[in-house]
Amino acid sequence: MTEYTPPKVWTWNKANGGAFASINRPIAGPTHDKELPVGKHPLQLYSLATPNGVKVTVMLEELLARGHKGAEYDAWLIRINDGDQFGSGFVEVNPNSKIPALMDRSGATPVRIFESGSILVYLAEKFGEFLPTEQPGRAEVLSWLFWQMGSSPYLGGGFGHFYAYAPQKFEYAIDRFAMETKRQMDVLDRRLAETEYLGGKDYTIADMAVWPWYGGLALGRMYNDSGEFLSVQEYKHVQRWAKAIDERPAVKRGRMVNRAFGEPAMQLHERHDASDFDTNTQDKLAAE
Repeated sequence: MTEYTPPKVWTWNKANGGAFASINRPIAGPTHDKELPVGKHPLQLYSLATPNGVKVTVMLEELLARGHKGAEYDAWLIRINDGDQFGSGFVEVNPNSKIPALMDRSGATPVRIFESGSILVYLAEKFGEFLPTEQPGRAEVLSWLFWQMGSSPYLGGGFGHFYAYAPQKFEYAIDRFAMETKRQMDVLDRRLAETEYLGGKDYTIADMAVWPWYGGLALGRMYNDSGEFLSVQEYKHVQRWAKAIDERPAVKRGRMVNRAFGEPAMQLHERHDASDFDTNTQDKLAAE
């Protein structure tokens, strides 16, 4: 491998390679004009079932399971590999061009909410669920929520990228981020040895935020064979927690929404009504 010497001033003069080379760029803003669709419900979600997207669809399905009819939503598929997140309408909702993005049209003035952690807090406060109102419980939940927001880039953009997506395997990069990912799993394992859920005895938005990332890793769903590579079975308390959340009916539904990969029976590209889970998954549409 040829050693790389950085130039004095970096310039963007070639594609960087890897799985997402076609959509990576060093500037913000839209690349094309495209308005976003608007459905029948006050909550309009524009997303893809990546771990960050799954956080929000799980939250919405959990709210509906608790009887909050105001949490009904339209979920529109944003294909990030095709650059949908750079359309003008999406950039108006999220200037950072990342999924998920939410519009709440329930009031006189529409409210945009972007960044998955912000959306979870917004919905928790709007419906009075899954986030304690009293201290110290509220602080504990928010601490674990923001732990995820700060930690998972090392898992996804660090370990996941260099282990599964980079055009070449670099031992230094993989070792560095594997070490950090295992340290983070140990942080979670130690916490979950003390309590049933991350925030304490109750299931909260902290679990909804962390589970799609670290629960997915523990269950062997992330980055090819990375579970074996990282010996995820060693984290017994994370395993217990991940499997328990995986069995929740709302979580099963939330994982399907805006999913455009994997088993066709698990793909519900758009969700506009609860009946869509029974009628509009890709296996059923293909059969028609």
